[in-house]
Amino acid sequence: MILTDEQKAILNGEKGETLSKVLQTVIRYGELFGAEKLVPITSEYNHLVTSFGLKALGPVYDLMNQLIEAGAVSGQKFSVDPRPLDPNVPKNFLQDFIFKNFMYSKQDFYEDQLNKLGLMDKDAFSCTCYMDAVGNKPKKGDVLSWAESSAVVYANSVLGARCNRNSGIIDIMGSVVGYVPYFGLLTDEGRKATWVIEIKTTKKPEAQLLGSAIGMKVMEAVPYVKGLDKWLGNELDDAACTYLKDFGAATASNGAVGLYHIDGLTPEAKECGESLIAENAKVYVIDDAELQRVYDNYPIIWKNPNAKPKLCFMGCPHMSLEQLKSWTDKVEAGLKEAGNAKVVIPTVFTAAPAVIKEFEKTPYAARLKATGVIVSYICPLMYMNNPLCGKMPVITSSNKLRTYTTARYYTDDEILVQITGGKK
Repeated sequence: MILTDEQKAILNGEKGETLSKVLQTVIRYGELFGAEKLVPITSEYNHLVTSFGLKALGPVYDLMNQLIEAGAVSGQKFSVDPRPLDPNVPKNFLQDFIFKNFMYSKQDFYEDQLNKLGLMDKDAFSCTCYMDAVGNKPKKGDVLSWAESSAVVYANSVLGARCNRNSGIIDIMGSVVGYVPYFGLLTDEGRKATWVIEIKTTKKPEAQLLGSAIGMKVMEAVPYVKGLDKWLGNELDDAACTYLKDFGAATASNGAVGLYHIDGLTPEAKECGESLIAENAKVYVIDDAELQRVYDNYPIIWKNPNAKPKLCFMGCPHMSLEQLKSWTDKVEAGLKEAGNAKVVIPTVFTAAPAVIKEFEKTPYAARLKATGVIVSYICPLMYMNNPLCGKMPVITSSNKLRTYTTARYYTDDEILVQITGGKK
């Protein structure tokens, strides 16, 4: 790998042994992917994927201590993924005991480490760090060192930043040393689309379902999506960004997509159009029947497929302010139609702490609370990792949560019917 004089000095230990080891790690990581050089990180903030104080992550805590003791802290302030626990989310005594004593017993200790390393603020815990209220929104062209897959694909696609799908710990390594390897989605060639997706549905496709279909088809490739602007328009307003947040998370979790282009909508597609499509790109046509085929083939892994749901999670990734408001209206209307005062299934809407604070300033917050819905900053995935919680029949409209846990996927409309007790 070709290094600058400054990088050579760091590697030779002129800024300390610890920083030299960090740079060695970043270099080895880059060499695995054929990177020939390192480039500076240019974003104002970083984002870390590892937010949970799992008891089993002893080596991570040792590593963080070494960085802190050597003064090799992040050159950027950073946000992190959601907290794994919230006392307001339903759980029984045994589930709570496992959470606190066997799973996340190091949470307070780890959060203290994060503060010393450069956490933005005490509530900067969200997988949607790019929300305006959270304050970690990269600019177009910014080079990042992120690892959270749903945030990486959003930053690349909707914001036009540049970031590879890094792993946890590599994200902070890049931030500490100030460089990331130059390969993949950081390069112009790596951002070319090798798949063309033609949307031919008769109605606006469900974001999570469409993203799932594309992710499973193209895997880690870059798709160029045609026909979706018909439903989303040509401006990245709140509604379009919210849709793409959920769509992208599904492409990243059901496949390994780190970047997509939406014809006539996302920044690079608006600037460059079909010149972003590589030669001999493959074509995938998605119509109503194809989406139904994908939906029908999701495995149901509940012990009793006909069990009554005991919990509903919405917000993986975290919901936007726009979603919290629109879902308040939906839940109220659904309950009124069903003749019920409160949701009939314990339901948790998750969002970033900063977004929840903004929501609580609106009249929607009291209205949603009156329906019985709980608003939380928790990570649903971390909750479901508790083996006792994993045995519960949990429903969700998140394809990411469906993929990584035992939660069962339903469309937004189906979820609304179930939680309000309405008729199918």
